[in-house]
Amino acid sequence: MSANTFAPGPTPNTVRTPDGKIMTVPAGWVLLPPGDAALTRRVKAAGEHWIVQEKKGRKMFSRGIWTLPTTIAKIRAELEQERSTESYARRKEGDARRRNEAQAEYVEDFFGAVTSFLNFQPVYAELAAKLARAVTDHATPVGSGTVARTKRIPVEQRAEAAVIAWMRHQTTAYDSMKIPLINGKRREVRRMLARRSQELLDRYRRGGVSLGACPLAKALTETKPKASSPQGSAS
Repeated sequence: MSANTFAPGPTPNTVRTPDGKIMTVPAGWVLLPPGDAALTRRVKAAGEHWIVQEKKGRKMFSRGIWTLPTTIAKIRAELEQERSTESYARRKEGDARRRNEAQAEYVEDFFGAVTSFLNFQPVYAELAAKLARAVTDHATPVGSGTVARTKRIPVEQRAEAAVIAWMRHQTTAYDSMKIPLINGKRREVRRMLARRSQELLDRYRRGGVSLGACPLAKALTETKPKASSPQGSAS
């Protein structure tokens, strides 16, 4: 955490330093809330400011930036002027198109990675495609917060983790389980269910599964695919 980065304080006009000290925000400063990345970035570069972040679980969330209101007003006016030009509109259009193309390409790659991970016997090819489609539909949308959106691990590992997560919610009683509030117990249950899911997937790889009694086949029968998806994957 840098010297000008703090956690929220106990009152609206205070912040907390990394060592726990409470500091009052300088007189006359205002809090710029998060939401406009360009404005936030330029305010940070414009002069003195305090960044406020709050950690929840393993994630860090921005709570805004304290700085002079004149700094915010000046940069906001400059941005509004830039954003009113035709060149800005064209650039935004191009950015959106490139993002959509990149997303479509990633969805296709992810669908392929899931299919490769499943590696079912040919007799179950239709069910494998349906499972890959369902997992991809769920996991790949931008902002979904699923493991498929992380870049910290290879896409092959993301695909495997996404399949196991989908099966945990769709083919087991995990969502209705009453898990004791004991440290590590939920993780233990998830590992146990993951092993069961892997065992079921291995049966499809070897062959000889009775679809009528299979919770995976039942879950996929009840899953409604999205209307449009490249190669049967999510859009």
